[in-house]
Amino acid sequence: MELKLPFPPESAYAPQLAATVVATAKRVSNVDLDYSITSLRDVDDIIEGFRKDGVRGEQVGATLFCFGCYVGEVFVKNAGASWQETINTPMKDFAGFPLVLKLQNGSICNPIGKVFKRLENGSVDSLPYFYTVFSASELKK
Repeated sequence: MELKLPFPPESAYAPQLAATVVATAKRVSNVDLDYSITSLRDVDDIIEGFRKDGVRGEQVGATLFCFGCYVGEVFVKNAGASWQETINTPMKDFAGFPLVLKLQNGSICNPIGKVFKRLENGSVDSLPYFYTVFSASELKK
């Protein structure tokens, strides 16, 4: 799938990609995404709205990518994660997207892929739960 993103899909631009979806969520849905852990419920709700409307990932790929960057930025700001180019990680053959997160304990997670799965699979791929699972691993380090 070809994505038309406002910034290159590189780790240096992940915060700007996240910021674009923050502005869009405010303008379109009147939702304030504040990078808090609880804001992941709002992202879940927005994506569930896409599902209910029958929207497919390829129709809103750039938006989902930016939501994935937002979810990643929640990890960056709250769990000390850092963006990595996927090609430089053990996920290079599996992630499907050019950016992943490296957690402080060295684990890798894929918030962009998780957002696409949330649209495809529904609440079984809950974003708050995703954060809880990976941030809990951070607390155990």
